[in-house]
Amino acid sequence: MPAVPATERDESLGALLLARARAAIGRALGRAVELPDDPALAVRGATLVALSVDGKLRGRAGGARPVRALRDDVAANAVAAALHAPDSVPLAAAELDALRIEVALLSEIEFLDFADDAALLAQLTPFEHGLMLFGGCRGASFLPGDWRHFPDPGRFLAALKARAGVAAERPAGALMAARYRVRTWSESMHVQPREYAGADPRA
Repeated sequence: MPAVPATERDESLGALLLARARAAIGRALGRAVELPDDPALAVRGATLVALSVDGKLRGRAGGARPVRALRDDVAANAVAAALHAPDSVPLAAAELDALRIEVALLSEIEFLDFADDAALLAQLTPFEHGLMLFGGCRGASFLPGDWRHFPDPGRFLAALKARAGVAAERPAGALMAARYRVRTWSESMHVQPREYAGADPRA
């Protein structure tokens, strides 16, 4: 049997992650749906799930390190984004049909050496690298796509400091930072969400 092209495998994985995320949210909101599964979801991985309704962000949750199987990670993050995002109102069942889901699969993180803000920013490529910033026991992360919200790298870093609870004047050299890349899939790239609800995409 010929090998499945990498791009086809990639899209298949994305469809599975999106389907499992939507099913997990549906179950958490009382819908009787099955969680789609596949051997590809048995490997460890770190995901981040972002939810939007009518184009507005409704929740985001995820982790940086691959500590559990993808099937468990994406389901848990989807439910956390829907119901427990600290800056958002919990999603209601009536919003499920208008919900759009985006799943990002993170690469291994790479911790960076730097002495100041400029040295840190010099190691980042906008729209290619996401950044994690750690200040003491708190941390925060911006995805590669979040660069679009900031007109220059300095504002990107300042906003991430604020999100991590770090004072703007605190030099980056006193913090820890790591960069990463992502593969991202959104439901707009695939079939409409209703076709996933309660269905195994392998069928």
